[in-house]
Amino acid sequence: MISRKHFPIIGLRLATLGILLLGVCGISRVPSAAIAEPKAENPPIRIGFFTVEKEAKTTREFADRLAKHPGFDVTRLTGETIRSGKLAGIDVVIFPGGSGSAQGKALEAEGREIVRDFVRNGGGYIGICAGAYLASADYDWSLAILDAKVIDRTHWARGWGDVDLKTTSAGCSILGLKPNRDRVHYHQGPLLAPAARAEIPDFTPLAIYEGEIAKNGAPKGVMPGTTAMASSEFGKGRVIAISPHPERSPGMEQVIPQAIGWVLRRPVPAPGRLEPAKQPESKPTSDAPKVSKPAETKPK
Repeated sequence: MISRKHFPIIGLRLATLGILLLGVCGISRVPSAAIAEPKAENPPIRIGFFTVEKEAKTTREFADRLAKHPGFDVTRLTGETIRSGKLAGIDVVIFPGGSGSAQGKALEAEGREIVRDFVRNGGGYIGICAGAYLASADYDWSLAILDAKVIDRTHWARGWGDVDLKTTSAGCSILGLKPNRDRVHYHQGPLLAPAARAEIPDFTPLAIYEGEIAKNGAPKGVMPGTTAMASSEFGKGRVIAISPHPERSPGMEQVIPQAIGWVLRRPVPAPGRLEPAKQPESKPTSDAPKVSKPAETKPK
C-alpha cells in the first residue's frame, strides 16, 4: 500500500516520464509555425542596376534573374536618376554589359563623381564587360576606381566565344571559381593590366585569360596573360571588375551573388546562385567599344 508521503515522488517520476515521451514523439509546445519559419535574416540587399536607352535583351534578362533572387531588391538606375540622388539607400551598383562609353556619357561628369563618392564612402561596385571598361582608369569617361588600363584598345572588336581562364586562389575564394582553370563566355570585354596610378589601390587578379579570342584582325598572343577578373578597394568601398560574362556562362551562376557578398562584406541570402541564363543568341549584340574616329578607339 502506497502512503501519502510517496505521492510527491511518484508525481515527479510521472512528470519526468511525460517529458521523455514528449521528446521521443517529437511533440512540442512551441507553435509549429515557429519551427517552419526561420528567424528573420538580414533585409534584402538593395541593388542598383544601371541601364541605358538601348539595352540588349541579354542585359534585361540578367536584371530579371537578379530580381527573382529572394535576397535581392533590384532598382533600375539611369544617369539622370543617379544625378538626382537615387543612389541613396542602395548597397551595391551593377554596371552590366553594353557600352562603357555610353554608360560613362549617360552619367555625365556629375554622375561619375557621384558613383565614385558612393564607392569611396562604402558602397559596392560590380562592373561586367562594359562596366569593367567603365571602372578602369583608361578613358576620359571612365570612373578610375580600379587601377587598370586596357590592353590593345585598337583591337577591341576581337570577337566572342567561350575562353579558358586560369583562376587564382583569390578568385576561387571570392567568386567560387573552379581551382586552377575555368571556362567563361567572352564578348569583347577589356583586357586588363595594372595602370600604376599611385592614387588608386592596386587590384588583385581573380582570373587570368589563358585562352584567347583573336578575330577581326586582332593579333594573336595578346589576350593570354591579361586580367579577366579583378577585385580592389576604393576608399571604404570595394570593386569587382569582370571582363567576360559569367552571368551568361553555364556553371557560373554563383559568381555574381558571391561578388555581391564580397563587395558588401556580408553573406548573400540563400540561394547563393542565380537561375541559369538562357542560351546566348546566335548573333549577340556587341558589348564593347566602337571606333568613332579612325585614330581613336573607345568603348561604344
